[in-house]
Amino acid sequence: MSLKSIFARTTLLLIALGVNLMSADSICAAEPELSKLKIGYTELRTNLPGGRHANVRTFRAAISQADGSDKLLVAESLVDNQDVWTQFAGWSPDGRQAIILRGWQDPQNATWEEEHKRFRMEKGKWELDTILYDLESGAMLNVSDVERVSHYNGGLFYLPDNAGLGFTPLIDGKSQTYLMDLDGSNKRNVTGEDSGFAYGYSASPQGDLISYHENYQIFLSQPDGSGKMQIETGNSFNFGPSWSPDGEWIMFLSGKHYQSNPYLVRRDGTGLRKLVDLGGYESHILFLDVPDYHQGSSDLPVWSTDGKLVFYTAIVNENVELFQCSLAGEVTQLTNSPSGTLHYHPQPSPDGKWLLYGSMRKGVRQLVVMNVENRTEFEVTHLSKGHAAMWPHWCPYGE
Repeated sequence: MSLKSIFARTTLLLIALGVNLMSADSICAAEPELSKLKIGYTELRTNLPGGRHANVRTFRAAISQADGSDKLLVAESLVDNQDVWTQFAGWSPDGRQAIILRGWQDPQNATWEEEHKRFRMEKGKWELDTILYDLESGAMLNVSDVERVSHYNGGLFYLPDNAGLGFTPLIDGKSQTYLMDLDGSNKRNVTGEDSGFAYGYSASPQGDLISYHENYQIFLSQPDGSGKMQIETGNSFNFGPSWSPDGEWIMFLSGKHYQSNPYLVRRDGTGLRKLVDLGGYESHILFLDVPDYHQGSSDLPVWSTDGKLVFYTAIVNENVELFQCSLAGEVTQLTNSPSGTLHYHPQPSPDGKWLLYGSMRKGVRQLVVMNVENRTEFEVTHLSKGHAAMWPHWCPYGE
């Protein structure tokens, strides 16, 4: 049966469900383009009994084309016992390597965490390493294990022009800032003096500044930790700073915990302003169907590829819908979904034509691609109930 025939038989049903469909001709035209773009994400189980760890240990890093074809679970050799998992965490700037997290937790510690409703990430109870996986050769480099400094190593980010890597190891119970060479060597602590618990690091496109949040306040510093400057917002909760593509602006959430909105500030700390209101959205998405004491995963606003727009999620009635906003504050709602739909983790494609995001419809968390120009959607994953696709990332380059 042809694609157009299938489309004709299902159009009325899908329209009734509120799906904004491409025409058959549009789908046929979109598939070749999407098949040349690569994405990475994480698949997992969501409804297994036993709490958070029983489901988290099913995380598996996956790569596919943006049309959903050629799906491959990667770095499976890292999963060497039932309490180990992998998570897709990003790409190298040239798109040749995937960033894979390998996590492990002692199941007895997981039971303790469920009982106490908090993490206990101590040595011997938790492990987290960052692995660079070469797509062409399949070779893997555990950069955390080179000149190891901690049992828990996350938050990997690249310095511009391949000048090195940054990451946030947990040392003596505190998240600190380290830089290292691309092969994991020459690790050095650039946390700076009198630092608190800090994470969410990223380098400016120019490479001259680093942004991060420390004790829920936003800071800028030079890559070596010097010149530390706080962005004074007057709010108790500030989270998730990210650089505009031109490096002139920093965006972050600010307000109260679970009641915050996107703010902008210039790289010199001036021009602070609230960009848009999220309508009371708590800016996190539950990724499990069983109770989760950690309240799921942060759902943060992101820059468009050209830096002229911000994509974000916000509450509309009973839904979490997708929006875009210009830097002047002009808001456009991108989705208008059936009741109970939740969108999360929007990510613009490198060419700016597509928006990749998660969408929970009929109780299942799937990945969807939207054509930004005409707002038509293309479903990427087709998972059954009790499974989910989370944390999508576009590869910087196609084939």
